[in-house]
Amino acid sequence: MKLDLYQIDAFTDKMFKGNPACVIPLVKWLPDNILLNIAKKNRVAETAFFIKKDKNFCLRWFTPEIEMDLCGHATLAAAHCLKEILNYKNDKIIFETLSGELTVTFEKDYYLMDLPSRIPFSSELPKVILKALNILPDKVYKSRDYLLVYKNEDVIKNIEINKQIFDQINLDPGGVIVTSKGKNCDFVSRYFTPQSSILEDPVTGSSHCSLTPFWAKRLKKENLIAHQISKRGGSIKCFNNGNRVLIGGKAKTYFIGKIESN
Repeated sequence: MKLDLYQIDAFTDKMFKGNPACVIPLVKWLPDNILLNIAKKNRVAETAFFIKKDKNFCLRWFTPEIEMDLCGHATLAAAHCLKEILNYKNDKIIFETLSGELTVTFEKDYYLMDLPSRIPFSSELPKVILKALNILPDKVYKSRDYLLVYKNEDVIKNIEINKQIFDQINLDPGGVIVTSKGKNCDFVSRYFTPQSSILEDPVTGSSHCSLTPFWAKRLKKENLIAHQISKRGGSIKCFNNGNRVLIGGKAKTYFIGKIESN
């Protein structure tokens, strides 16, 4: 069986920036082991699969290792695929997912994702993560992910992770966010996942489900601009909206092709 495959860079409008995701539309669900093997073969952080369901779409996300409960950048990529490549005409897309219904709307050249808020609370960091870090955080919080707060953006840029030590802990489906106030934006961050083929995620939509309420409270503002300062980098619009967050970004199509699933 031949399947259409689209590789899309999310949270950017420039080639080779943002976070690459593969998107594969399906007529019906394939066995989970096939979906996981396709994600492994694609060798990007996430592969999104969707099927049509009445007026909505069922959406699932796979890393090369596991199925995820939420992935922002692959949701954005799926919306871009539907609108810009498959000519979906509606102004709103509703995805049915493991995290409930996720709505994506269009605002000029931005995709706005309505995602669940995940407020982080004060926590202690496991010793394995402490040993893996070259710079210790000022404060530690946790929601799905550990959220480590640092003094400034320069420190965030200089953080290094000892992967050999870091991989001794399993945080599935979570990871570790490092963050601080930004120089030319409200806040910056980076995101790391242990036991993953991709240690540092280029731009992480789901981490901003925690970062948005965290920084909204501390900066006393609901609309925020964030930069994820990985090597590829990306820009994210964030709006704190009670128990939901709006995460906005652009997208760029990189590749259109077909794969053989048999």
